Amino acid sequence: MDKVLKLPLKFAQFLAAIMLAALFITFLLQIFSRYVLLTPFGWTLELCLILWLWIVFFGCSFIVRDRDHVTFDILYYAVPRKIRYFFSLISILGLILIMSWAFLPTIDYIDWMKMRKTTTVKIPILGSKIPLKYIFSIYGIFMVSLIVQYLYKLYKLFKNGLNEEDRFSSTINK
Repeated sequence: MDKVLKLPLKFAQFLAAIMLAALFITFLLQIFSRYVLLTPFGWTLELCLILWLWIVFFGCSFIVRDRDHVTFDILYYAVPRKIRYFFSLISILGLILIMSWAFLPTIDYIDWMKMRKTTTVKIPILGSKIPLKYIFSIYGIFMVSLIVQYLYKLYKLFKNGLNEEDRFSSTINK
């Protein structure tokens, strides 16, 4: 199963690298237009913000592992194993429930954003401004990804019990 999941992971890393390269090039173009041409391009700032938004939520959805996050786990490791199981169960269920509860209102808001468009960034081929619905859709993808990941963690918690290794290793990158 891990080998099957490595190909999509590599593809996600490739897409994130492309977005990061585009952000860097856009940022350099912004500096060049502002300080060399003395006529700043307005679209570069907006494109940098859009790319940054996508890099953060896309990366958190498909690339970042649990062990990559900063954790404050002094209390977690100070209690007995049974209480740690309870802590894990409460945190997993809490995240699933809160994200599930917020999902439909979030999708509704993202859909509402279709009437608003970017200020300066246009679709290269069509020449029309991008509806903000498409820009903010990455947050909906992030929510679905988080819910699925934590449903899988809940399944593993019930099936295998508390496994301290799972807190620090990805299910894909073992």
